[in-house]
Amino acid sequence: MKKILSFLMVMMMLTVLFAGCSEKKDDTSGEVKDDGKKQEESSDKDIVIGFASNSFSDKWQTYLNDAVKQKCLDLGIKVVFGDGKNDPATQLANVENFIVEGVDAVLIVMVDPSAPAPFIKACDDAGIPLIAVNRKFEGADVFVGSDDIKAGNIQMEYVAEALGGKGNIAILEGEIGQNSSIKRTEGNTEYMKDYPDLKVVFQDSGKWDRAKGMEISENWLQSGETIHAIVANNDEMAIGAIRALTAIDKNDDVIVAGVDATPDALEYVKDGTLEVTVFQSPFGQGGTGVESALKLINGEEVPEYVDVPFEKVTIDNVDKYLEIWK
Repeated sequence: MKKILSFLMVMMMLTVLFAGCSEKKDDTSGEVKDDGKKQEESSDKDIVIGFASNSFSDKWQTYLNDAVKQKCLDLGIKVVFGDGKNDPATQLANVENFIVEGVDAVLIVMVDPSAPAPFIKACDDAGIPLIAVNRKFEGADVFVGSDDIKAGNIQMEYVAEALGGKGNIAILEGEIGQNSSIKRTEGNTEYMKDYPDLKVVFQDSGKWDRAKGMEISENWLQSGETIHAIVANNDEMAIGAIRALTAIDKNDDVIVAGVDATPDALEYVKDGTLEVTVFQSPFGQGGTGVESALKLINGEEVPEYVDVPFEKVTIDNVDKYLEIWK
């Protein structure tokens, strides 16, 4: 009986031993499969880009958002959007949420380009690229946009020629302190240096807003000071100025200039009340921004500045730009 028990115990031990070896071998095989599966999942993982807009209520920015969305769709990339509501704290929270969600890169139209440090740190800590679109700031991996000084130059070149180099200019600025506002105004005044008989008689911030642009223009027009041209940092404020002029039947007496060449603005160019605007391509900036992000994600080199040139739009070529928006 003892011999039988001993034999059974030996057989049980051998069974456990072989089972353990077999399990270990299967485990090793399973690890290879698991690793392979993980690698496959990694390679098939969708690329996701976070787009931190400055404000969904900014008309031109909505076209930029649409351009980003379309380019991502074309490239098979996922994109998530955040509305900064013109508030740096809200925009930073959006970026932090993107990072928690696991985005591979952040595109941003900075609310306040003078204070980018927390955004840069958040993306650096997460190890993902930060691409500035439309508004330049120091510390971005790449800036995709247009040279705002050139936009101001283009506007004032037209105005100077139309006025014969002499007249009173009123400038509607965007948000005070923002790079686009500063540089476009700088482009205006820089060009005026060659025309000593052009004089800036008014300058105020319309905050990129149509209603605000109209309100400020009304006050200027009621001041008694003669104004020969109103030069606005964007089309929305320019349209506000046109409406103020229309109310007092002064459209033919004052030249109005804008920037962006939005669909709304082009209709005013078409009817001759907006004499000049400057096309800033949301398609070029949005699409190129996405392409630059994808290159950075894939470890490719991208220039620090990717230029999307401005283009002058007048009644002579407005139909071309109306077609672009269709």
